[in-house]
Order: sequence, then structure tokens, then C-alpha cells
Amino acid sequence: MVLLAYLWKAFLATTVVAPLTSAVPSGGHKFPKLLDATASELTAGLEKGEFTSVDLVQAYTARILEVNSTLHMVTELNPDALKIAKALDAERKTGKCRGPLHGLPILIKGNIGTDDLMNTTAGSYALVGAKLPRDSTVAAKLRKAGAIILGKSNLSQWANFRSSNSSNGWSAYGGQTYGAYYPKQDPSGSSSGSGVASSLGLAVASLGSETDGSIISPSDVNNLVGIKPTVGLTSRALVIPISEHQDTVGPMARTVKDAAILLQAIAGPDAADNYTSAIPHKGKLPDYLAACTIGALKGKRIGVPRNYIGPQPAPVAEAFEAALDILREAGATIVDNTNYTAYAEWVRSNAETVVLDSDFVANLASYLKQLTYDPTGVKSLADVKNFTQSFGAEEYPSRDTATWDESLTLNVTYGSAEAWATYQYNQYLGGVGGILGALRNHSLDAVVTPSSVSSGISAIIGAPIVTVPLGSYPKNTTVEYNSRGNLVAIAPNLPFGISFSGKLWSEASLIGFAYAFEQRTEVRKQVKPYLVPKTELADVVGGY
Repeated sequence: MVLLAYLWKAFLATTVVAPLTSAVPSGGHKFPKLLDATASELTAGLEKGEFTSVDLVQAYTARILEVNSTLHMVTELNPDALKIAKALDAERKTGKCRGPLHGLPILIKGNIGTDDLMNTTAGSYALVGAKLPRDSTVAAKLRKAGAIILGKSNLSQWANFRSSNSSNGWSAYGGQTYGAYYPKQDPSGSSSGSGVASSLGLAVASLGSETDGSIISPSDVNNLVGIKPTVGLTSRALVIPISEHQDTVGPMARTVKDAAILLQAIAGPDAADNYTSAIPHKGKLPDYLAACTIGALKGKRIGVPRNYIGPQPAPVAEAFEAALDILREAGATIVDNTNYTAYAEWVRSNAETVVLDSDFVANLASYLKQLTYDPTGVKSLADVKNFTQSFGAEEYPSRDTATWDESLTLNVTYGSAEAWATYQYNQYLGGVGGILGALRNHSLDAVVTPSSVSSGISAIIGAPIVTVPLGSYPKNTTVEYNSRGNLVAIAPNLPFGISFSGKLWSEASLIGFAYAFEQRTEVRKQVKPYLVPKTELADVVGGY
């Protein structure tokens, strides 16, 4: 957090920020409110010359500084952001536009590598100051698309793959992130800061990563659209890993269209990640934005796997049943009780844990080997564990290393026949015995579930999910805390979402279904944060 303050001072040294007022500039332009502003609205303003990308960087940075000391969602600001914005403004003046992200600020999760003045830490002091040979592929794609990487967002440390007794959104490097819909709200994880930042309009959108739930879950509780792509649709090269079999990078945004735009920019083949070679049609991508049609649900068969959904809190259950009626009204056929035949086996299985544990030891070592500068000298998970247990700010043993202890004592070696057999068992549990079996047996186009339970089955087979806001807890909700006792897990006004899940590479269809639902409900606009930054574009335009 000290570094964020330092970078803000550097930012101030390069520009003059206008006084923070709510006045409309003398030109009379009515700017979009940044809490809900979409990429298309901001692009329209840039094209008309009503404001610049420099203005956007100023406004979003000021908004971050307004609330970051309370919610701790951003760990670092990019000291080059203004320089990049000025260059992109100059390109636009010459008639060059790189696409729908040109000149728009984006935040990225703190485990996504960048070769610049920012750190890539996964929230650990073990990696502060470490250097990479190049940008991660997804960061490089963002830059090529004209996006401005505004900063790094906080996360559950090591993407929630360290402790059995920590809390969502906590990292040694970034502190404890809180959600903005109730004081001390659990932001969920592990893409906690990305979720809170996007929800509050601290950037146009953000990137998160998911192994099992880390995009979908924070999107669920932060009133967002989140897309968890098929494993291999987006490159993981130079993203701090958990598991090559389950890791994926995806967008977290306020609208389905914005999420689709961001996915389009970061998806595609990458020689540095051989999983991307499986993208169908020789790597040619669908048009995800074009998939956003109001009639996308017409004639589609949408399954409801009741045994997988299980009991839900009353507000979620009621909203979910109402959502099924909306899907019917949109032209979909709802096929109930499309249950997963291996569900009971999946509940009892530890196969996912074995796969993640064996992958992490090998995949982390491979990542660390690529560092061009390694100030703490960590080369392996054992090194990282030793550092964590001896460096005070890592809060050990209050926050233990139980996950790593398990990984290091696992008797299943990465790449072994036993590891492969365990992975194949997962493919059965999630495939024929899970979602893929249900899709085939009932001739479904997708299944729909409350987002709180959507991730697990899809995670083990690397299949995609799209979540969209569904509702929020009512005023009379009793407040409940997490197991550590430091975060509010259930409370009045906390959002929750609905997820569309499908077969591998079905993102375009799922995006269409989510858009058709979003446009008929517009739930996000009805659920408001308790804490909202005040800075708007009108406060900074003309101030440099």
C-alpha cells in the first residue's frame, strides 16, 4: 500500500488534476457516470472529443484514491499510464483506432505478469521486485488493442492457494480487500480486487483469473458480469500459476458487451501456451460482441441440474425460479432435473485437489525459472513456503500454509501415470458424469444455476461459464460472517448472480444467453454500493 501512495505522488508530478467538483464543463457535455459507464459510451465521448484518454486516467485514478484506503482493491498504479494515454490520444487524433478498447483504462489482477514498473506478486512479498522477460501474453494483447493498463488489483494471496484459515481478498502485499455493498463485505476470491474495482467504476473493466471460481465468485457477489473462458482460449503465459489443467484468464465487467469486448482482445492462440493450440477452427475466434443479441435464447434448451444446485438461501432460490420464467418468456425451453449422474461421486472425490497440488509444485517452479531478476531467490514452492513462514508481513502462522504443506507431501508426481489417471477421472466426473453428459443426454444448449455453485463441475474439465447479476439480499437479512470472523458473508444488499454454463469453446452462445437475460432484467442498475467514489469526468476535463 505504501507503493500505491508513492505512485500517486509520481502521477501528480506529471499532471495537474482539476478540483473535484460536480460541475459540467463549459462545453455543456453530459458525461456518462463512471459507476456504470460502458466501453461504447466512453469510446463515443473520445471520438467526439468531449474528453481524452488522459482525462479517463485522471478520473479513474482519483476514484481509486478516494476509496482504496477503505476497500484496498488496488495494489499499484501504473506510473506510465498517463504517458500511454497521451500516446493513444495522439493516435486517435491522426485517425488511428486500434479497436473498441483504444484509450480505455483496464485493471489487471496482481498475478498477471507485466514487464514494466509494476510488480507481479500474487500478493506475496516473495515476488516484490522480481522481473519478467516480457509481458504476459494477455497483457501484451491488451496493449496491442490500445487498452491502458491502469494498475494491478489485489487478490486472495497466491490466488487462494496457500491457507486453510485465511480470508478472501487478503494478501500480505495488498492487505484485506472489502466489497462495496455492505461494510466489511467479503469480496470473494481470488480475483477480489478486480471484482470490487470493476463494480465501483474504477476502470472500464478488469481481468481476473480462475482455477475454480475465482472469476465467477467475485463477479457473483460484486454485481458483475464475469466470463470464465474455456481453458486454452486465453493464454496463461507469464501468469503466476496454480494448475495448467484448470487455470484461465477472463474479463470482469459491468455489462455483458464490455466483457465480450475484453474477451475478444485477450483470446486466441499463443505459442507460449500449448493449450491454446486446441482452439477450434485453426484458432479463428467467434465475434463475441456480435453474439450479444436480444433473441439469443429463442428456441434454446436450457437445463436445470437440481442435484448440483442443491438447497439455496431463500432469496437466491426465489430469484432463480423467477429467472427461469424470464428465460421461458425469452423463448427458451427450460428442461428441469437435468441432473449430473456422477454428482455423488464428485462430492466424495478428492481428484481435483490431487490435480491442483501436483500441478502447482511443477507449474510454479516453471514460472519462477523464467524470472530475469529474483531478489528473494525463491526457486520452488519449498523456497516460497520457507520465505512465507519467516517473513513477518506474511502473517504466518495466523494465516497458515496448509495448502502448500499438502502439495509438498503429495505422493502423486506431476506428469506421472497416477497424476494422469486422476486427471482423467476428473474428466469423467465433469464430462459424461457431469455437465457434458447432461448437455448430451437432454439435448441442451446450456445449463443454468445460481452462480454461487456454478464453478466446480466446469472447473475440472476446463469448461466455460458466464455469470450475470440476478439479485440481492433483502433488508431483513441477518448478517453472517465468514469462518475467520473478519468479513461479512451474508447481509442486506449483497448481490448474487446467475450462471450459464456449457460445453468447451461455447463462449459465444453463453455470452448471447447472458446478454438476453441481462437486457430483460437490468439487475445491476437496481443494486447500489454503500460506498461510491465521487470523482467524475466533469471534475478532471480541462484540468491539465
